[in-house]
Amino acid sequence: MMNTHVLLIDYHDHPNYPKIAKAVSKWVKQHPGASEAEVLAYVSETFNPRSFLRPNAKAAPLAIFGTIGEHIPQGAEGQIYDALKLPVAKRGALMPDAHVGYALPIGGVVSLERAVSPSFVGYDISCMVQLSLLDLSVAEFEKHRESLAKHLYAETSFGLGADFASGKREHDIEFDPRWGETRDLKNLHEKAMIQLGSSGGGNHFADLLTVEFVEDFGDYKAGETAVCLMTHSGSRGTGHKLATLFVKRAETYTKHVARGIPKGYEWLSLEEDAGKEYWLSMELMGDYAKANHDLIHEHFASAAGLQIKETVWNRHNYAWLEGDEVIHRKGATPAEVGRLGIIPGTSGTASYLVRGLGNEASLHSSSHGAGRWVSRTQAKKDHDEGAFQRHMKTSDILHFGLSPDETYQAYKDIEMVMDLQEDVLIKRIAKLTPRVVIMGGQADDGD
Repeated sequence: MMNTHVLLIDYHDHPNYPKIAKAVSKWVKQHPGASEAEVLAYVSETFNPRSFLRPNAKAAPLAIFGTIGEHIPQGAEGQIYDALKLPVAKRGALMPDAHVGYALPIGGVVSLERAVSPSFVGYDISCMVQLSLLDLSVAEFEKHRESLAKHLYAETSFGLGADFASGKREHDIEFDPRWGETRDLKNLHEKAMIQLGSSGGGNHFADLLTVEFVEDFGDYKAGETAVCLMTHSGSRGTGHKLATLFVKRAETYTKHVARGIPKGYEWLSLEEDAGKEYWLSMELMGDYAKANHDLIHEHFASAAGLQIKETVWNRHNYAWLEGDEVIHRKGATPAEVGRLGIIPGTSGTASYLVRGLGNEASLHSSSHGAGRWVSRTQAKKDHDEGAFQRHMKTSDILHFGLSPDETYQAYKDIEMVMDLQEDVLIKRIAKLTPRVVIMGGQADDGD
């Protein structure tokens, strides 16, 4: 016996579905020998059915910067091809630090036409890295390294709360009028202010590093050295909550306009209210994340009696509107011609200050770090505590709060990742060597 409810699956969201189902049931009784195709033809002629978007058989163009199976896991390639089969997908790229993530892989770059995917941006909206060059020589830094580490430890707070020895943080972001423009933002304002100036858990960090310039940069000449503070954090629990809400709204929206879309690959139209609200929220989270970094840098410099000479920063979980294309960079960062960027390595290896080369195939992007070799769970199983401690001691790195899934052992070789993009996506300006590393321990808010 024909199951008309299953047959009419494409009509379940139709506003007149009850009427359609009743009419079809009656028509089938009147035409007992009718085939499924004849039933659907009757519905099409009678009720003017909706037209649904579906995944394309062929993926949009993809550029890969690395070798699948050698530098980039096959799972990450599969994930980005799924994204590029979306009916709104235009083009994409896979960075050399890419690895499997939720839906879009970390290190994935995808352009959608007038559409934004909250899950492609990620759960830590506007996660970013910031670097401040300090008015301190390497010799003076090494002499006072332990006391500077104590200052940094006191001026940072990782994880769910935010508790500072010097008191609650204050910033103009608290009074940004956008907090009052949507119900979500109104409800989350208090939470955001509680965590203002803090860092997330997991792979988020606050490090002091020595700098060796390999190119001229501002007042610095190639071969000169410096000291910097580098931080990694995002929009904290507020961004995670907003991402969770909008991922669900994207699921609802996509069900109304498309069929066959894999879970996690849904989107919002920029022409619809939900898409506009997400964009507003994302941009506010970008400014909120920047405020968090600014507060950490300013409070540390003040406590240590130092001046900040220059600051560089970049985002890596965000979307950018370029014409009708929405460029999603999830664990990838902008690298337009001349644009300054930071590519962190690991807690036990070098990081790099870079300048973008504007590679068109990469959608003007570069890697955002070294990239994980294995999942957090596998990293904990594989962790060699003895080797880790020997490496950190030999490298003379003061370290606090490193969990087993966040040591250098869990990540790709940063030199390999840099070599794959040097003179292709970026140009190295300076090498940064970790001397003090403070991390967030257990992951807590989507990082």
